[in-house]
Amino acid sequence: GRTMPALFLIIPLAGIFIQNLPNRKAALKLAPWVASAVCMIHMAMAATYGAQTWQGVAQALRLPYGGSLEIDFMGAVTLFTIGLVALLAGLVSVQKDNLNLSNLVLVSVMGMSGTVLVRDLFTLYIFLEITSVASWVMITIWREKDSFEGAFKYLVMSAVATVMMLTALALVFLNVQALDYASVNQYLAGAQGGWPLTVKLALVLLVAGFSIKAGVVPFHGWVVGAYSAAPPAVSVMLAGIITKAGGVYAIMRLMHSVLAGQNVGLPLMVLGALSIVIGALAAIGQKDMKRMLAWSSISQVGYIVLAAGLGTPLAMAGALLHFFNHATFKSLLFVNSATVEAQTGTCDMDKLGGLASRMKITGGTSVVGFLSTAGVPPLSGFWSKLIIIVALWQAGRQFYAAVALLASILTLAYFLVMQRKVFFGKLKEGLEEIREGGVKYTVPALILAGITVLVGVLFPFVMLLLQAQGLF
Repeated sequence: GRTMPALFLIIPLAGIFIQNLPNRKAALKLAPWVASAVCMIHMAMAATYGAQTWQGVAQALRLPYGGSLEIDFMGAVTLFTIGLVALLAGLVSVQKDNLNLSNLVLVSVMGMSGTVLVRDLFTLYIFLEITSVASWVMITIWREKDSFEGAFKYLVMSAVATVMMLTALALVFLNVQALDYASVNQYLAGAQGGWPLTVKLALVLLVAGFSIKAGVVPFHGWVVGAYSAAPPAVSVMLAGIITKAGGVYAIMRLMHSVLAGQNVGLPLMVLGALSIVIGALAAIGQKDMKRMLAWSSISQVGYIVLAAGLGTPLAMAGALLHFFNHATFKSLLFVNSATVEAQTGTCDMDKLGGLASRMKITGGTSVVGFLSTAGVPPLSGFWSKLIIIVALWQAGRQFYAAVALLASILTLAYFLVMQRKVFFGKLKEGLEEIREGGVKYTVPALILAGITVLVGVLFPFVMLLLQAQGLF
């Protein structure tokens, strides 16, 4: 039982070895199956742990240099989400150049799982970098001009984030002589007469570095280019999980484990609120479906960061739930944009129209995805937004609660525009021959739409569980 957390890193690594062992021809056939199996094992292990940690049984593995790998409930939910999104993104990608993409998906799964499991800042940094490098290569995997541009922005911003994070780690280490979360937390709690300037600077740099990885406003410069230029399966991975398990999760973990009990969340709340509003406003003006979804992601990530900044137990529960919900409904919308692109050859909304009559599954699941994103009951997104708004209200942050609520109306507005331009109305000329995407698109879309509906409809039971945990 002790070594179990390490399996989340060992199994993807083993998968990479297995799919590269046979000759090239066999490896190409084998790769999607191996990657899928790894993701399913990942989900099964995370679910088992989620059940245990819910009952308060934590799992930990000490590392030789003083760090450790641990799983708590927040970690288990994130690990499950990583497996789920990677599995479905893998289905979407079953086409050209499978082996390389399969390898990269597994490397990023390993990197993200490491980010979730570690309990010290240095190892966290290492796993964030592994994830970034894998995503950077994934964006450029088809070697197209647009994707190189998107990847270059990502690389430059990532390099800035690296410098910020390493500087922050050095400053923390100078003051605390340790980098594990518990020691840093103890130091911050016990610092008499306020924190030294170097520690304050370190925290600012750390949050800025994580915010670049998360694509939070004003550090969001790379997001839209990378999301919209990446190959379809990679867009699903990036939007569905990589920016979340990389950046957003790091912010949540920082608030939960390092800055717990310190009243320092306000800057994060401001960043979150800015992301919510700017992301939503920018999405309204987009002509390209994938770019609109990318701006929408920036907006939705803002909710999670806002809740993490508030940091109350209820807000953290809302942040974690929205983390999971956003991963599912945003992956769904990106899968559907991939289907539209594959079937029509474009994501330009002015060239599309009336597709729902030809692509019933894509049109239908899209409605589920966008209603959930806009927080329409009884879908999953409604509940997580409700919890975040209630948490803000209870904590006396009425202004932020109002921002979160009003931005949902903007979300509904831009998605109605998208739905009308792409799926509703008369079929555009030249699209008469279009038909539904293949199984590799419709199966992931139906699974994700099913999860979005089920989590929403069954949510009252989850509320009872949250009450049992003393959160309501």
